[in-house]
Amino acid sequence: MVGNLVNVAAIQLTSGSDPQANVEAAVHLVHEAAERGAAYIQLPEYFNYLGPASGFNEVAETVPGPTTDLMAAIAKSRGVTLHLGSLLETSPERDKSFNTSVVIDSKGRIVATYRKVHLFDVDVPGAIVHRESDVIAAGAELVVASLPKFRLGLSVCFDVRFPEMYQALVANGAQVLAIPAAFNASTGRAHWEVLVRSRAIENHAYVVAAAQAGTTAEGIATFGHSLIVDPWGGVLAEARSKGPEVLVATIDIDEVARRRAQIAVVDFRRPEVYGSPVRVFGD
Repeated sequence: MVGNLVNVAAIQLTSGSDPQANVEAAVHLVHEAAERGAAYIQLPEYFNYLGPASGFNEVAETVPGPTTDLMAAIAKSRGVTLHLGSLLETSPERDKSFNTSVVIDSKGRIVATYRKVHLFDVDVPGAIVHRESDVIAAGAELVVASLPKFRLGLSVCFDVRFPEMYQALVANGAQVLAIPAAFNASTGRAHWEVLVRSRAIENHAYVVAAAQAGTTAEGIATFGHSLIVDPWGGVLAEARSKGPEVLVATIDIDEVARRRAQIAVVDFRRPEVYGSPVRVFGD
């Protein structure tokens, strides 16, 4: 690679309740992505365990810990930046874990961690009822990671519904936005692609969105449709299957500045107005 071009990969998985099998599947596809020239490789949310919440406490581990150590060795051996979309991290709260993203550099060092801020508590009759907050402790910090080729804004799944979060990441230098996910199959059909592309368009940033796909043995149904999107909202790569898949695309970081200069929405934002009282007429 030369200049500001970099190959990035989004790995789609069909994880289940067997952590060892999930990690083995992830490692296999990380090697495939590396063979295809990817320098940055992203895994989906809950990459090493997508099973019943009753198993969270048993699976949760420290960061660094056994899983991050193993994946760090893979990143170092392949000379790639490896983004563990998310895993369960132990927390001080009883019976709750953090849903944590971990970014590992090409030397095998953890260079960033992000704990999911917005938790998936929803009640859509006939579709999905879920309370992630019953078993997950919310993070309280936004994170941008400085990588060799670009600055990466971190988020996880349900975060994608909160545009102000991404505006804050971009205001702090993010050029690429990470959205690893295990997006619900019901809401995914209606919302996933339009949300991912919107975050790219409104921030003129690349988005890498690695997702879980398929239905687990316990009936957890995820939408899949992993995406890599450019700063104009164009889809550079998208999953074609409902199972494991590796997407690779070449991104040009100079394109971020070019698009932001054409329609300078980042510069035109007026937070001093948004934070002021709103006049309401007609009540």
